[in-house]
Amino acid sequence: MTPEEAQHHPLAAQTRTRVSVCNLQWHTPFRWLAAGWRDFARCPVVGLSYGLIFTALGWLLAWTLASTPEYTLMLAAGLLLVGPALAMGLMEASRRCELHLEARLNFCIRCWWPHRSSVAIFAGLLLVIELLWGRTALVVFALFFDAGMPDGGGVLRLLLDPANVTFVLVYLGVALLFGGLVFAISVVSIPMMLDRPVDAITAALTSLRVCMEHPVAMACWAALIGGISLLAMLPFGLGWIIVLPIIGHASWHAYRGVVCPSLQQPINA
Repeated sequence: MTPEEAQHHPLAAQTRTRVSVCNLQWHTPFRWLAAGWRDFARCPVVGLSYGLIFTALGWLLAWTLASTPEYTLMLAAGLLLVGPALAMGLMEASRRCELHLEARLNFCIRCWWPHRSSVAIFAGLLLVIELLWGRTALVVFALFFDAGMPDGGGVLRLLLDPANVTFVLVYLGVALLFGGLVFAISVVSIPMMLDRPVDAITAALTSLRVCMEHPVAMACWAALIGGISLLAMLPFGLGWIIVLPIIGHASWHAYRGVVCPSLQQPINA
């Protein structure tokens, strides 16, 4: 199928309609994950290429935390800025598979460029949240410890010390709060910006509405992503080379399964 034919494909026609949120079951995320695996098997070159990139970035972040923790926040902020563009490549591969088009790496790498304005705004939104997250974490450290921020090894000792269980619970609570917010505004917004002519704020609000209307299913999806990502860290995070691309592909199917068209209202109406 040529790009011109794809423009008249039924899926492409759906992008010209205003979105609504479909009904979900708690177990639906498992189908998204299975579909992500099938897409990974269909275009392994794209998946493995992105998996290697994601894994290398994870190793770089871990090395920075261990050797120079003062630069960890800066690196994490940088990852948030490029993260949406990177993730879009995997979703573009799944989108092209859905349209029976060839999912080549060069197409996937460039797919974010036509949407660069929305991607930049969304990355800026993530950066603001990440900076607030980092500032709140510093406040939590200041409330519990008078000696200031420990070094990388000191942080690990603090987390493993039974005497600091209250600090650990508060710190994890802050992480869950901000991490949940990032998940809520991004779970379908990135593929939505790829698929439809919407701005970043509209996409983020739609994603947030999905999580508010279907908290059980989306909590299951978040737990599934977190669980398999943690398991993939062993050994040495090598499992991320396969797991993270599968999650990226599955995110496209999550979007397709959650956000559905309302044929009564065109987008420009």
